[in-house]
Amino acid sequence: MPNAIVVPERATRLIHVLFAIQLVSMGAMEMSGPFWPLHLKALSTSAFEFAFAGIAVYVGPMLGIMLTSAFWGRVGDRTGHKLMMVRALIGLSLTQLALAWATDVWTVLALRCMQGACAGYIAPAQTYGVGIVAPSRRARLFAYLQVSTNLGSLLGAVCGGLILDHATFFWINFIAACLCLGCAIAVMAILPNVHVRKTAGIASCEPVRPGSTIGASIWRSSPLPGLLGIVGILLVSRMITQTPFSLYVSSTFSVGNWVVGLCYGMLSLGFAVSASLWARYFEQRALVASLVRMTWIALGCAVLAVLAALTRNVGVFVAIHFIWGVLLGATTPVLMSLISKASSGMRQGYVLGIAQSTTQLASVAGIALGGWLGEGAGLPYTYAFVAVSYTVAAGVIAMLRRARGMTTDGRASAIDDSVRIAREADAPAEAQ
Repeated sequence: MPNAIVVPERATRLIHVLFAIQLVSMGAMEMSGPFWPLHLKALSTSAFEFAFAGIAVYVGPMLGIMLTSAFWGRVGDRTGHKLMMVRALIGLSLTQLALAWATDVWTVLALRCMQGACAGYIAPAQTYGVGIVAPSRRARLFAYLQVSTNLGSLLGAVCGGLILDHATFFWINFIAACLCLGCAIAVMAILPNVHVRKTAGIASCEPVRPGSTIGASIWRSSPLPGLLGIVGILLVSRMITQTPFSLYVSSTFSVGNWVVGLCYGMLSLGFAVSASLWARYFEQRALVASLVRMTWIALGCAVLAVLAALTRNVGVFVAIHFIWGVLLGATTPVLMSLISKASSGMRQGYVLGIAQSTTQLASVAGIALGGWLGEGAGLPYTYAFVAVSYTVAAGVIAMLRRARGMTTDGRASAIDDSVRIAREADAPAEAQ
């Protein structure tokens, strides 16, 4: 299909299509997510093999995405991000189909690593959306797509459990493969190719060429490295509880597994409820104003972590996780929007690919750090470590604000104003 230019009214409908496709595809992948340890325990031949596989089955895809997201982003900048979405969904479908027939631990782990390397759907979907919405609405776009991911995770886990109650693990992977293939067909049939207008770099009016000195200056003179660092440390803080969570809740509150699942799901629920509202709140604010508020949000998360560490009432613990999820709705979507606005228009795929790699690296680091701290210091201190990590994150945000020469009263520096004006001048796609 030749490239099409999308009118604003149609762009809104296409974003809803992206939401539905991401919900189904991410839900398909999460159908197996909570149940890999059960499957691997049946396949493992030793306790060591099971212990290693139980971590590697989750870390493997993250490493694959981390190592390849920037590469696929560059390819998407040249060939179009619709093609990259189709490639990722077909990769997910084929690897899930292969996993359905995998009968030993090491084959499963190899396929999971390959799945991450070949897939990476979220970054091209975000970049495609950036190409069809106004720059001022990017925060809302990222929030909307992340709500889709969170809802997909919730629905996928429930559906996977229902399938496993009535059938074997084979059918979870087989159905997931069919759903991902259906999503790939939907992308090919419904979504048009779109032009992404090439905007000027921050320090130049010329298009940024990969490998050029102008491209390097974008990283030196822009807030991109700092914003990526903030995304990373906030995700590390969030993921510290991933490994010890179920053990902490069970041992601290002596509750059943369904309550553990409820506590875990409260984060996603709070995120889904608040992300779009936070996006609207932040979308008209300059970078400095956003960073000032992000500092307070990080400190709020630290306070909630302290309260979670102190409470022995499971009802209070559930409420804390819901509020924590509400605050998390203001973090990654807003920061991804700021990263997108600070990057060159013709390098959206590459920059968002780097951001995706950063999130995966941070998730791996958080999972590993949480497991190590849980074993070394003990489960009762889990949320104390989370509070410390969020406090460090707040300090990093404050350092970035000072490094950019910004004031805390909400006024941007001259360079921030120029970047904002240039980005706002970059219309999405023109009316057909």
